[in-house]
Amino acid sequence: MISKKLERVLQRVQKPARYVGGEVNAVVKKKEEVDVRFAFCFPDVYEIGMSHLGMKILYGLFNAQPYVWCERVFAPWIDMEQEMRQEGIPLFALESGDPVRKFDFIGFTLQYELSFTNVLNMLDLAGIPLRSEERTELSPLVVAGGPCVCNAEPLADFIDLMFLGEGEEVDLEVIELYRKFRQAGKGKQEFLRAAAQIPGVYVPSLYDVSYHEDGTVAAITAKDGAPATVRKRVMLSMDESYFPKDFVVPFLDVVHDRAVAEVFRGCIRGCRFCQAGFIYRPVREKSVETVSCQCRDLCQNTGYDEVSLSSLSTSDYSQLNPLLDELLTWTPGEKVSISLPSLRVDGFSNELTKKIKTVRRSGLTFAPEAGTQRLRDVINKNVTEEELLKTVHTAFSGGWNKVKLYFMIGLPTETFDDVAGIAELGQKVVDAYYDTPDRPKGRAVSVTLSASSFVPKPFTPFQWEPQDTVETLRKKQRHLVDSIHTRKIEANWHDAETSFLEAVFARGDRRLCRVLEEAQRRGFRFDGWADCFSFEAWMKLFSDLELDPAFYANRRRDFSEILPWDHLDYGIRKSFLVEECKKAYQDMASPNCREKCSACGAACFGGGICFENR
Repeated sequence: MISKKLERVLQRVQKPARYVGGEVNAVVKKKEEVDVRFAFCFPDVYEIGMSHLGMKILYGLFNAQPYVWCERVFAPWIDMEQEMRQEGIPLFALESGDPVRKFDFIGFTLQYELSFTNVLNMLDLAGIPLRSEERTELSPLVVAGGPCVCNAEPLADFIDLMFLGEGEEVDLEVIELYRKFRQAGKGKQEFLRAAAQIPGVYVPSLYDVSYHEDGTVAAITAKDGAPATVRKRVMLSMDESYFPKDFVVPFLDVVHDRAVAEVFRGCIRGCRFCQAGFIYRPVREKSVETVSCQCRDLCQNTGYDEVSLSSLSTSDYSQLNPLLDELLTWTPGEKVSISLPSLRVDGFSNELTKKIKTVRRSGLTFAPEAGTQRLRDVINKNVTEEELLKTVHTAFSGGWNKVKLYFMIGLPTETFDDVAGIAELGQKVVDAYYDTPDRPKGRAVSVTLSASSFVPKPFTPFQWEPQDTVETLRKKQRHLVDSIHTRKIEANWHDAETSFLEAVFARGDRRLCRVLEEAQRRGFRFDGWADCFSFEAWMKLFSDLELDPAFYANRRRDFSEILPWDHLDYGIRKSFLVEECKKAYQDMASPNCREKCSACGAACFGGGICFENR
């Protein structure tokens, strides 16, 4: 419900549709008929948050419970925030328009380290004390989930509890516990101690961290009966897991404006830089029938005419061709196109090309990640140059003339020759186009080389590795550009400064809490956006607080060092990650999970292909 004051404000901001709610399939309930109100907060703008599949799943799941009302909250853009603060409008939820501070749960999904300042800014805009210790009542409870909770220690002082892993079951278990404690009139601390006993729930305040004189972690000690380690939660049966039959249909264009169906979770590959490939293990697939049914439901209930098959690597879905056959029994008649993101170089075939004729010819994207075979072996990217060139030949014969290749700069052991190899590989793709007899006639080839900067992440074999300095990353970016000798190749890259800050918070500890608190006080927000990010302001902040960010980003860790996230268990043995890191230095690749089990530890969950194959 929009107040008169908000109505006036919306006339003065860009994209007012971000803030009004009322979209098709939005859930509105009567407040007096629910026990628990959950504000699902996405710490970025509407267009980003409305594209996120995890939010759609949990929004639908929570609202399927008659006693819960889940509403959406997004970070207001700069213009809207200024108006809200000036007019005294607190952060509000879209469905009811009610202030967020009136909710029982304020839940953040942590997808990106540079959104951490937005989390604090949203709490401040809601009129809620930032620090957990300052919020003494049972509600509102500030909770968090998402991939970044695998090391959210820089937010430990602000979050009451965190959900590790997949939330479909554990979130509802915590909500049910809250109902019981509120009804019994019990307090927040007693609730947190009880919640910590639920598998997958991490309560930061129940752990003490001490440090050595050199700044490294000395010990992480559980207290008040909390478990010494917290293991993530996993949904083993994907066919039985909740999936919504509809999505909220946005009023304005969002990043991924289409129906999205999940085909499987996890990844078989084990690329050594990729956090998602490890923290989402084990691989669990949905059946062809389930995926097709969910695609059809979504298209019928939203009006979308495009459905995207989502996973970390869709071409690794073992039933991809049977699934496409099934989808093609109804998608042409209903004029629905199929989108296949996350295709691998070695998963694109003539058969696949024929089946996805409905995909718009805007271009294909592949991720070789490194320019030379040696470096691809280092990072365990089991893709050869021969496979890439065979794949682009297939694509060019199928009518495509635009190819985008993703790479990383700054990978462990990388040399300037490896960087030049990115440009050389791009040139070979251009040459392959003109060597393809049945290529599209009358059209030039376009090859885009996109190079992001390597960020060492927790729970990967490279979690101990230093990140290149900003200066070194810039030199490598310039070297890439200098190595390109044709206008048919375009290069772009991710800003080195933001990658540096991402590395700081990805591997940070609790001493960064005061950094984030001061950052919020100084007005830092939307640090992942170029028009808001100020590297100089961040460096001054670290200097003022006498904390060296290079300690977190650019320092190599010893295998024996206690890491800030060692008390969290994502089912991946630390010894396995050490072995993989050592293999990288020998330029040795490891087989994927379908070829051979590497005993990473994920079989401990009792399901998925690693368990079944054993």
